[in-house]
Amino acid sequence: MKKNMGTIDRIIRTTLALVVVILYFTGQITGIAAILLGVIALIFLITSAVAFCPLYVPLNISTMKKG
Repeated sequence: MKKNMGTIDRIIRTTLALVVVILYFTGQITGIAAILLGVIALIFLITSAVAFCPLYVPLNISTMKKG
């Protein structure tokens, strides 16, 4: 897996995942919305940790700085 996520992309994904966690634990999201957002947040955290987004590959996207 070649890294295809830049630092800013990773920070944004991690921040969004933390927002979902905070909303869940404060009771702002519940039920199916909480489950769906939780899954998305988990995916965001995993892709941020490994700096690779599988969805970027078929779309030929990379947020890494060139050079």
